[in-house]
Amino acid sequence: MIIWNYVEILFQFWEYRGMADLNDIAIFVKVAQLGSFSVAARSLGMPISTVSRRLSTLEKQLGVTLLQRTTRKMILTAQGRAYFNECSEPLNILSDAERVLAQTQKLAEGTLRISVPVILRETSFLAFISKFLEHYPRIKIDLFITNEFVDFIANNIDVGIRFGDMEDSTLIAKKLGTTIRYLVATPDYLEGKEVPTEPEDLKKHSCVVFSGRNKEAEWALMSGRRHVAVRVSGSISSHDFNSVSFFTYHGHGIGLLPSTYCDEQIKKGSLVRIMPKWTSPFYSVHAVYPTRKFIPTKLHVFLEALTAWRSPLWIKE
Repeated sequence: MIIWNYVEILFQFWEYRGMADLNDIAIFVKVAQLGSFSVAARSLGMPISTVSRRLSTLEKQLGVTLLQRTTRKMILTAQGRAYFNECSEPLNILSDAERVLAQTQKLAEGTLRISVPVILRETSFLAFISKFLEHYPRIKIDLFITNEFVDFIANNIDVGIRFGDMEDSTLIAKKLGTTIRYLVATPDYLEGKEVPTEPEDLKKHSCVVFSGRNKEAEWALMSGRRHVAVRVSGSISSHDFNSVSFFTYHGHGIGLLPSTYCDEQIKKGSLVRIMPKWTSPFYSVHAVYPTRKFIPTKLHVFLEALTAWRSPLWIKE
């Protein structure tokens, strides 16, 4: 923080002095340090004529002569010496600040603020984060687990994972995969009940609802080109797929679960897939971040690891 506070003071200082071009000041300081126009020009990678012209522009703006030029040598005037003493250290500070920024961008280090929905509050994702931290010990994770909308800019979020349609078009989206949900229930729940064959039949059943209000929800279902929305209700609702799947597994009603939550149970027979021709629409899963410009290495390596991760929560394409 000391460097950045000093840099802010420097900019205020130069603004007070009339906003001389920092590039021109840097050229002057380099010439004064090396004592030669030609040597400074080579160091800066520009023609001697450009160096001379930029110094003349600086002197004209300041209204003083900074250098006495002869065919054999260059001498700082009294004003030039005083100006050099005032400017050389601040320019070193700015150079140090630039190096700090460049190093931060290039190294996989620093705090990575990640926003994810509650569905990712489970062992597989947390294990992925744990392994990532083992590979990149200089990175720190600040994890936001919430189903609420998070303002990336206001909360300084580096990256998030979102399921479904992208509503915020200002964010850059990298597709991770898709997810689809099946209608399932336990054999015990279905015993003695009429098994649904059409979406409207679900209204006659107790359903385990995800993110429902007043234990009700509207389930979007599709079968080929047919799309319907049916309101369902039940004895329990939750904002967490872990708990929704738990209560579905334990016979509290019909659940609309991600395929990754029920494929194995269907194979084992502990869950029965209902109305197999009907599913939820496909939902895309994206990693989202505020900008594609100047992506720091800490974010770049996280996106690479996230893309390579074989998540049980979505299907890679």
